[in-house]
This record gives sequence, structure tokens and C-alpha cells, in this order.
Amino acid sequence: MGEVKGRDHKVPRQTRRRRIVGGRHHRHVVRVTEEEEGKLLALALQYRVSVAKLLVDSALAGGAEVAVANASVRHEVIVQMFATHRLLAGIANNVNQMAKATNATGEVQEAMVVTLSKVREVAERISSFIDELGRAAS
Repeated sequence: MGEVKGRDHKVPRQTRRRRIVGGRHHRHVVRVTEEEEGKLLALALQYRVSVAKLLVDSALAGGAEVAVANASVRHEVIVQMFATHRLLAGIANNVNQMAKATNATGEVQEAMVVTLSKVREVAERISSFIDELGRAAS
């Protein structure tokens, strides 16, 4: 890796891919958003490589497998979040009905205890899911 002399210290220069005998004959074009471009440039600068080298090295070092695993995890998160949303919507509906009955009669409904127990169960399920995500990310 080359270095460029700055005023007070040496600054490492970004390196490009090494030349190989016969050259490289295959080319891939990748279109990215402004945000993705910024992230790619920042990573390339951090590792002192070109964006092309960063992309090739990342993909060949298991990047594709990691991307597929992440997509699978994202899908599972979405499925779990929809299920949780449905549970919470049902619970909210029950609580509203019980509140209406309680306000009309002045008496706490027996189902209130069961419903509040279900609320705790859903909260614990959400906490467990968050813990699982935390372990998966480590």
C-alpha cells in the first residue's frame, strides 16, 4: 500500500486491485442509491480500498451467504411482527369492549383478568423475540 506525505504525517493511500496476468475480462455494473453510495465510499475509505475491490472482496468472502441469511431473518421478523400486530389488535378490541361494559355497569368484567394476563403474555413474547434478535445479531 502506498503512502502520500501530508504536512505533518504520512496518510495511507487508497489501493486498487492488483493487476493480474491476462487482465480482467468480465465487468458488472451496480446501480446504487445516494445513501448506498455514501456508505460504500465511507467503507472503502475506512479500509483504504476502491469500491470495486470492496464489493468483490465482500462478496467472495461470504457476503452473499450473509446477505441471504439476513434476508431470511428479515422475513421472519416481518412474519412475527404481523402476528404480534394481530394479537395486539385483538387485545385492544377486547379491552375497549370491557371498558365500555365497565363504564356502563360500574362493575369490572371477569374477562378483564384474562385479557390483562394475555397482555402480559404478549409483552413477554415480544421481549423474548427481541432477545432472540439480539443473540442473532451477535
